[in-house]
This record gives sequence, structure tokens and C-alpha cells, in this order.
Amino acid sequence: MYRISQIKLGLEDNKEDISSKISKKLKISEKDIEDITIIKESIDARNKKDIKLVYTVDFNCKKNLKLDKTKGLEMSQARDYVFPKKVLSDKERPIVVGFGPSGIFAALIFAQAGYKPIVLERGQDVDQRSCDVEKFWSEGILNTESNVQFGEGGAGTFSDGKLTTGIKDIRIFKVLQELNIHGAEDSILYKQKPHIGTDKLKNIIKSIRCEIENLGGEVRFGHRVDYPILEEKENGSFKVSALHVSNNDNSYEIPCSKVILAIGHSAKDTFTNFFDKGLELSQKPMSIGLRVEHPQKLIDESQYGDFRLARKLGAADYKLNCRVGDNRGAYTFCMCPGGVVIMSSSDEKTIVSNGMSYSQRDGKFANSAILVDVRISDYEDSHPMSGFKFQRKYEQAAYEINNSYELLECKWKDFESSNLYKVLPDFARSGISEAMINFGRKIRGFDGEEAVFKGIETRSSSPVRATRFDNYESNIIGLYPCGEGPGYAGGIMSAAVDGIKVAESVIEDRKVKEI
Repeated sequence: MYRISQIKLGLEDNKEDISSKISKKLKISEKDIEDITIIKESIDARNKKDIKLVYTVDFNCKKNLKLDKTKGLEMSQARDYVFPKKVLSDKERPIVVGFGPSGIFAALIFAQAGYKPIVLERGQDVDQRSCDVEKFWSEGILNTESNVQFGEGGAGTFSDGKLTTGIKDIRIFKVLQELNIHGAEDSILYKQKPHIGTDKLKNIIKSIRCEIENLGGEVRFGHRVDYPILEEKENGSFKVSALHVSNNDNSYEIPCSKVILAIGHSAKDTFTNFFDKGLELSQKPMSIGLRVEHPQKLIDESQYGDFRLARKLGAADYKLNCRVGDNRGAYTFCMCPGGVVIMSSSDEKTIVSNGMSYSQRDGKFANSAILVDVRISDYEDSHPMSGFKFQRKYEQAAYEINNSYELLECKWKDFESSNLYKVLPDFARSGISEAMINFGRKIRGFDGEEAVFKGIETRSSSPVRATRFDNYESNIIGLYPCGEGPGYAGGIMSAAVDGIKVAESVIEDRKVKEI
């Protein structure tokens, strides 16, 4: 099978025209072309008067073709996932702590490989969790154990379901395939910027959980892991032997020797408890800022040249960055076309914003975070948990202004006299103002009268990183930090891939590297 790139279609063309485009580009008969599979689809809107859909496709040919890089022709590469060689005993039941993207895919790989993982998730299943979140949004009643951050699917459940990632890894297609098998549209397999939408993602997550359970796995909701119970080895190192778990008013110990620590970056209490038991953590830079909201029509017009093209191409998005102030990075994050800005606090008396889109992305507004780099030198001290203190300081300050769970809001033109301005650190205030002007040069109207700020935004990434060696194991033998919370991913896809890689390492039982 061959693979060819840079097959371009106009907006009036159909996917059925791909065959004729290949024929013309390679100067072969269209009758010789068979079994076309789209591998990638992207939009080239650099020329607003001649927007193109650009494809990479696999195909069979009845004749042997000479490979030609100048024409983008090469041999196709297999994308099927190959399970690791099993060394871990089938009697071993790995424990997965957390059921966000990394925990879900670690548990799925274990189950598909013939193991029967036990998942411990402090939050509730996605149905109960949705009820808890709606109650918070409508009545201001926060459940600190079941919210936008904690529960089945992790923080990504209430997001856009974006599947873009900056990493390159053969496991990416495995993640996309599983999401597709469990209900996502076929287009996620080839779109350059695939997304699912929070409305569809909920049922997809439930379906994956059912597969894990049908294969013998177990998912326990409302079970918070408090701390590990360790056993000292002869060489002075420690290994995990059990976990202390709380379930409502009850608690118990669960014996284990292989634990995937896939908690999210909002689980600061769990990080604190594991740190106190000896898990090595270090400070990690993060970001702080707010959400900016524009009419989606404005973004469509700027990106496509004609807002009506959104009906054909989908709601337009953007990704912007620049340097500000004392050479800090400022950038847009988690852009939600046709979406809404939501409250996503997990701690009492704090304000945290996030963005969310449904599958159709048909809302009237677009939003994204505008974030400014937070350096570890901005933290209060050198303690590994200082990043969490930094977050909480500003989240609480935002709450105290209104004494309620309401996002702070202002128009961009009123920013410097707003409450939002007051609660942000100085470098973020000036950085956001500078970034807005810069971004306005790139997207017409971005810094115009219709721009609205909402916030604050503090949870874009984890402020800690757990020590992890080449075999993905921490300094505690048998404990494997995984995903976004411990500092090894950023977003649904990279977290899911990290979950797969850690599960592979446990299954292969790789030798512990020298510490």
C-alpha cells in the first residue's frame, strides 16, 4: 500500500475526487487506484480567496509505482497497535489511581492484555458527576469530591474534547481508534484538529469503562486514595505494599505491588500525602491568566475571509503566542470554537475558569485562555508544593471579591479598572495587556470592542513533577507516576499516550534503573 501527501481539493470538490487528483499527480490511470483511506485532512486558509482541503491518503495500485518524495509518494506505514510482551504474572492485579485520560487508557491496556486492573477514582461516575456539576453551576453548591476536576473522565470530560497534541507517538492512533470504536465519529481518525465535544465524550468514556469491566477490570468510584503504605527494602529503598483508601465514612487498605498514579493536577491533597510518605516531587513552571471571549462570527471572518465558510469548514479556531514583559511567554490555550466559559473550581471558596464546547461547536461565542508563564522563581519558597500555594492564593482572591462562585468578568477595554485586573499578579496583568495588542495584529478584531474577559484561569498544567526513571517508575518501587498531574502530559491525547506507555512498562516488568 502506498501513501501520498499534498492532495488538494477546493471547497466545491468532493472526497470522491481524491482518486482523480492522485491519478493526475502521479500520471497513472484512475482505474488502477483502489482502497483509498484518508490518513489526514487539514485546512489551508493562507489564501482566503482559494482555501483548500489538504489530504494525505493511503491507497493500493494495480501497478508497481516508483517512490518519489518530490510528489509525496512513499510506502504506507502500519498503524496497528502491538501489545507489549507479557512478563508480569497474570495473577497480578495492577492498581490504577485516577480515571482521567491516562488512567483510562492504562486500565484499558491492562484489561486488553489479559489483566484485571482495579481503578480507584475519588470522584463519581460521569452521570452522577454531571448532576453534581449542574448543581454547582445552577445553585453554587460545590461537591469537592465530584466536580469539573474530579470524576470519571477527568477534567477533560467538561471541555472541548480536543484531540490535538504536539507529541509524535505511534500510540496516538491506538487512542483515536479506541475513541472511534466507542462512539466518536470516523473523522477523528484523520482530521488535523480532531475533537469530540463534551456531550459525546461522556458516553464514550462510559463505553470504555464497560469494556474494562467486561474484561474483568473493576472501577470503584468515590474511593479516594489517601496515601501509600510502604515496605523498606534491604538497600534502604522503599516499595509500595498497599494503599490506604477512603470511601465516604469508611476506609480500608488494599494490598498491591504495582500502582499507576494517574491523578490529575488538582489533587494537591493526594500529592501532599504521597510527598509526606516519600514520593520525590519537584517544582514545575505553570501559567496564569483568564479567558477571552469573542463572537464566533468574528473569528470565522478573520480566519476564513468569509464567516459563511464555517458552514462548510466548521467553526474556526486559532492558536497564538508571543513574548511579553521580561521575556515571559504569553499564549492562547484550550481554544473552544462555538463554546462557553465555565466555572471549574474543585476547592471551596475559589474561582477557576475553563472552556467547553459541544460536538457541533455551534455556539455564538469562541473562547480561549490567555496565559502568561509563571516561573518557579515566582513561587513563595522552594518547597515542592509551593506551586499549589501560588494557585490557591489567586483563586481565593478572585472568590473573595464577590464572595460567590461567579466568574469575574469585564470588557477588554475596561480591564485595567476591573476586579480581574486586581486579583492577577503584576506580570500577568501587563503580559495579558501586551499579548492582546500583539494578537490583535494577527486576528482582526481580537483586541476590539467585542472582546470580553472572564476568569481567573490557573489550572492549565501541573505545578509539580514527580520523579520518574527510564522504566516510568518513581523513587518508590512499584509506584508509577503517569499523565498530566505528575507532570508528564498536557491534554487528553498526551495523557492517554502516557497511560499506555506506563502500562506497557508495568506489563513488561522492565528492570529498575539505577537510582
